[in-house]
Amino acid sequence: MVTNLQARDAATVLHPYSNLATLPRQGSLILERGEGVFVYDVDGKPYLEGMAGLWCNALGHGREELVEAAAEQMRKLPFAHLFTGKSHDPAIALAEKLKELSPMKAAKVFFCNSGSEANDTQMKLVWYVNNALGRPQKKKIISRIKAYHGVTVASASLTGLPNNHIDFDLPIPGVRHAGCPHHYRFAEAGESEEAFATRLAAELDALIEAEGPETVAAFIAEPVMGAGGVIVPPETYYPKIQAVLEKHDVMLIADEVICGFGRLGEWFGSTALKMKPDTVSIAKQLSSAYAPIAGVIIPDWIDEALTRQSEKIGVFGHGFTYSGHPVAAAVALKTLEIYERENILAHVNGIIPGFQARLKALGDHPLVGEARGTGLVGAVELVADKTTKRSFDARRAIAAKAVGFAQDEGLIVRAIGDAVSICPPLVITSAEIDLLFDRLTAALDRTEAWAAAENARAA
Repeated sequence: MVTNLQARDAATVLHPYSNLATLPRQGSLILERGEGVFVYDVDGKPYLEGMAGLWCNALGHGREELVEAAAEQMRKLPFAHLFTGKSHDPAIALAEKLKELSPMKAAKVFFCNSGSEANDTQMKLVWYVNNALGRPQKKKIISRIKAYHGVTVASASLTGLPNNHIDFDLPIPGVRHAGCPHHYRFAEAGESEEAFATRLAAELDALIEAEGPETVAAFIAEPVMGAGGVIVPPETYYPKIQAVLEKHDVMLIADEVICGFGRLGEWFGSTALKMKPDTVSIAKQLSSAYAPIAGVIIPDWIDEALTRQSEKIGVFGHGFTYSGHPVAAAVALKTLEIYERENILAHVNGIIPGFQARLKALGDHPLVGEARGTGLVGAVELVADKTTKRSFDARRAIAAKAVGFAQDEGLIVRAIGDAVSICPPLVITSAEIDLLFDRLTAALDRTEAWAAAENARAA
């Protein structure tokens, strides 16, 4: 039965990443408040937030310090922009702190409002800088199949997921997609992870050679692929990829939107996975999602090229009204202060073993083909046949079914294709991790019973 509030929602709100045809019949889950790692719907039912919202609410709900940081800044200076040589202390202080934490030698930080805007900016900077350096042909950017880099025209083109391209007339020219580093799905028979990584690096090398190294400017990668299904590359993947990029003078853009600020037990996923990025995109956990803010961290040589070109043109013609918004910047600063004061990295590293142990144990479940993850993020891929890795018929929407049962059990997780992803707030406790996996196991058991009753495993 759809409630009045759900009907009003369906009549007025255009929902991202939803089936717009079925949503009015099913009704949205309408949340009213949050406390710690739990959120509560309008009927008062609690749900353990197993996705940290959308990979972002690191400190959980009810952090009064962040509320006060926003309120104090609103009272003092609720808005100021960074256009035409204007600035303000929160943006300056935040940029200084980000330079200190950066996984690469940083010169400056460009602020925006979302990971999509950050990666859109990355593409524009690649083009602008190569024009400034007298390399007008060196413009192509290589992403990867199953990558997720956003939904603007440019960033959705970088994204390597079909539903972000179909009928949006994407990708735009100049974007290529290399192989996905998912050993479970894309390794050849008997191919070790080491051999798989070697092959992917060789394929990237061949792709750059075929395109012409003088035309390829950058390679963009999430340390761990998030919305593509929580795909963790082989251990030697990035060092091998890095060698190819260096050979052809191709930049490495690290998309740290999900992995940044502690998700993998380090400040940045680049550090955890041995990446050496030229530039970095940040968002999400930067403010623990209490305010929209994102950014791009750039090195000296890019800053110098931008400066020379803007002198030639007369202006650096890029930016957003809310770039470095003082309230969002103040909240982000306070978030980073809390991370350091509460030693969030130590807490995360302390609970990772228990989280990963419970995750990997789900690999024995009859429905699970692979239980994968690293740090405090993971996924279980559901299969019709564990031996052959055969997937369920897509029309069965098996992961969505499991996510629905999880919601019934009081757990919020997310379906990505046939995988169920898990990404809890960084402040989750060991007891809450056990509760999360107890509820997820119950949901998988219910999904298994449903699959048997519906003969869903039939080829």
